[in-house]
Parts: sequence; C-alpha cells; structure tokens
Amino acid sequence: MLRIERSANGQVVFTLSGRMQTEDIEQFRQLLVLEAPGQPLMFDLRDVTLVNQDAVTFLADCEANGIKIESCPLHIRNWIDQEKRRKERRRIQKEDTK
Repeated sequence: MLRIERSANGQVVFTLSGRMQTEDIEQFRQLLVLEAPGQPLMFDLRDVTLVNQDAVTFLADCEANGIKIESCPLHIRNWIDQEKRRKERRRIQKEDTK
C-alpha cells in the first residue's frame, strides 16, 4: 500500500511511504495532473520500502520531466538511474537506425 501526502511551501512536495506498485501509478498521475502547469514538484521517497519495475519506470520518467526526487533509498536510486541509462541507450539506438 502506498501513502501519498501533499504539502506546499514554494514547491509542491509529495511524501510517499510504503510500497509503490503498478496499481498506484495511475492514481498518482491523476494527482499530478491537478497541479498547476510549471509548478515545481518534488517527491520525497524517504519512507518508500518497495517498488516494482513499473514504478521505477514512472519515477525515472518523472525525473526526466523535471520532478525532483529527494531522500530516495539507495537501492531505488540505483534502479532509477539504471532505468534512465537503459532508456538513453534505446534512444541512441533508434537514432542510429534512422
């Protein structure tokens, strides 16, 4: 189960705790859509204990789109970075085949 708390003080911070799974992503996307365009966003992952591949892909995409990720457990940070490198390799391969 994922718990999401929102706070705002110059930027909007979503503090996440628990497990982030595939079924949580759509609900989280719906919350993000409600934010004003251009509003600085940050995810605090300090209390996230478990993620799956879909959650990592989502977090990597969010970060690539300018959302800050703070207090991320090392094993999740490593997985996000690995996902970003994998996507970059795929992008380069696509460009090379054009």
